[in-house]
Amino acid sequence: MPDTSAHPVRTAIGKFWSPVPWMLEAAIVLQLVLGKYVEAGIIAGLLVFNAVLGLFQESRAQATLAALKSRLALNASVCRDGIWSSVAAAELVPGDIVDLSLGGIVAADLRLLSGNALLDHSMLTGESVPIEATAGTQTFAGALVRRGAAVAVVTATGTHTRFGRTAELVRTAHVVSSQQKAVLLVVRNLALFSGVVILMLIGGALYLRIPFAEIVPLVLTAVLASIPVALPATFTLSAALGARALAARGVLSTRLSAVDEAGTMDILCADKTGTLTRNALTVTAVWPGSGFDEAHVRLLAALSSAEGGQDPVDSSIRAAGLAGIAASGLKLTGFTPFDPAKKMSEADVIDPTGATTRIVKGAFAVIAALAEPSPAAAVQAGELEEKGFRVLAVATGVPSAMKLAGLIALSDPPRDDSAALVTELHALGVRVTMVTGDAPATAAIVAHAVGLDGATCPPGALPADIRPEAYAVFAGVLPEDKYKLVEAFQQGGHVVGMCGDGANDAPALSQAQIGIAVSTATDVAKSAAGMVLTEPGLAGIVAAVREGRATFQRIQTYTLNSILKKIVTSMLLVIGLVITGQAVLTPLLMVILMIAGDFLAMSLTTDNVDPSPTPNAWNIGNLTLAGIALGMALLAFCGGGMAIGHYGLHLGIDGLRTLTFVLLVFGSQATLYAIRNRRTMWGTRPSRWLVVSSLADILIASILATDGIAMLPISGVVVACALVAAIVFSVALNALKMPLCRYLNIA
Repeated sequence: MPDTSAHPVRTAIGKFWSPVPWMLEAAIVLQLVLGKYVEAGIIAGLLVFNAVLGLFQESRAQATLAALKSRLALNASVCRDGIWSSVAAAELVPGDIVDLSLGGIVAADLRLLSGNALLDHSMLTGESVPIEATAGTQTFAGALVRRGAAVAVVTATGTHTRFGRTAELVRTAHVVSSQQKAVLLVVRNLALFSGVVILMLIGGALYLRIPFAEIVPLVLTAVLASIPVALPATFTLSAALGARALAARGVLSTRLSAVDEAGTMDILCADKTGTLTRNALTVTAVWPGSGFDEAHVRLLAALSSAEGGQDPVDSSIRAAGLAGIAASGLKLTGFTPFDPAKKMSEADVIDPTGATTRIVKGAFAVIAALAEPSPAAAVQAGELEEKGFRVLAVATGVPSAMKLAGLIALSDPPRDDSAALVTELHALGVRVTMVTGDAPATAAIVAHAVGLDGATCPPGALPADIRPEAYAVFAGVLPEDKYKLVEAFQQGGHVVGMCGDGANDAPALSQAQIGIAVSTATDVAKSAAGMVLTEPGLAGIVAAVREGRATFQRIQTYTLNSILKKIVTSMLLVIGLVITGQAVLTPLLMVILMIAGDFLAMSLTTDNVDPSPTPNAWNIGNLTLAGIALGMALLAFCGGGMAIGHYGLHLGIDGLRTLTFVLLVFGSQATLYAIRNRRTMWGTRPSRWLVVSSLADILIASILATDGIAMLPISGVVVACALVAAIVFSVALNALKMPLCRYLNIA
């Protein structure tokens, strides 16, 4: 299969090609035009910081994933020019004759020429029961040889195999994450707002006859004021911290956006075989015939099953009846392994009295023909098969007078934690549907066992207007159907998760906003998924949802804080121009605000938050409205303080610029603590890093203002009064925030 991973250089360049980098790059060009080389260098440093942080976190996840890939480096035994040799699977070509042996992995699409083998296609098709393959049977790359041996001819390799066609779906699958959409909408809204402000500033400056040389820095300051410079880095850092927390719980995030998506997921499509079930056949039911009991039937079935090997049927039957063999006193004197042509296995045993008994086990129709008629057994076998079980019959006695001992029913049972997973996800507001390539009857049994009680979608083409609430089970679906189902749910406005383990799940795992591969998944499934469970079980899925919702809350707080700060800073330029006739902030002060404010506020990514009880959703429209409303309050605080400085303290323009800088820093910190919880101010205790960064921001601003570093110094008393006023403002803003968040449904 060709390597479709992006080149590292291309990935790096991509970090500089999106809306936020564009705005920073434009600001750098303007600074260079004005000859402000120091400011240009600082902004360039912020731009590089964003890119490096994103690359570093993503490369760590990809390196860990690459370390998991080992099983697909296959070899194959091939006959060329009459000589058998071992070659790399990648060197096979159509027409090659290859050998299939017990425990091997099929390296290409093949057609059997001779021999017989039990082939496990569960990772490719989702069918939990292996198939008996003989001459003429078609098998596919990635299948496992559970029993027997065969010689086959290669019919397709690479991208032409069924595996390859599935991989092509993975390559073309693409969905824009809700996180990307949120950033784009925030930048778009701020850019539109900034455009209006810039037109107002230019109009006001021309009206006041301000020289052109002063208008350009004013416009540049407005541009800088509107750039959410640390927003991409905050999304990345918050997701990286969430990913680190999940890694400690056995969940590897291979795409950082998957952490945020886990919090917004409202539909989880779960594969059956190997995901909700163990992908291991188990004796589920035993029906004893007349004159026999369950223990006796288990014993006879175990004696007529092969010891050792990889045949899942014989292994599960031996495990179910092994305890009774030693106590029975029966001694095995002859054994004939399962013969696909006869569809049965045979055993000869001697009991303690020296009598010889024959035991046969196999397909019901075959065994029933060898034994005395049993109408009750025929009825029972039909009922068990209708429920999706694999049914085998066991008969015993002398060859001329065999008697049907009973029936053994096998199935792939649910994982121990599958039912708990479904219950917990339902409690968290996430709907779970089963999507499997297995038969509808089998799927329905497992679905009921794990708590998915609902209708099963009829086999065939999926309805055009499919809705997740219409069906609990989608059975008999192909890999492309799983892909189309996920896509259909997404088109209906849902954030879709997909959990699977096989190559047949890979396209859907790649298309879903959050693809989750279980610990036993194939490498192609792990590569396609956004999260990989590195420990057995499904508990990591619930952990991912809870951590994703906590991560979402942190990012939403930062986004709201960023929106209102950018709106306020831009509008302060307009108010300052009206009050003083000059720019109350310079490009250098804006750069300092970006560093001291935006980047220190990234400590919100460590804040203590309560995960929301239901799936989150990005509503940038309502978030912008909340930012405008809360921003007007902050604007009143800063504008009022600026008016006091101009009219009451009679500060000159340079002193007023320092006071405006201090008011913005203190007011922003006050706002941050007021909005970090949606309902109350102190619902959860702020994290240590948040408190430290806030103190650092206040301390830096106070030192710069009182010592006159990069600005005109002002009195420490004025700075102290501004800080006290900010604390009072924070309490008042908290009272305003609570009804506002309820009204706009910001949870």
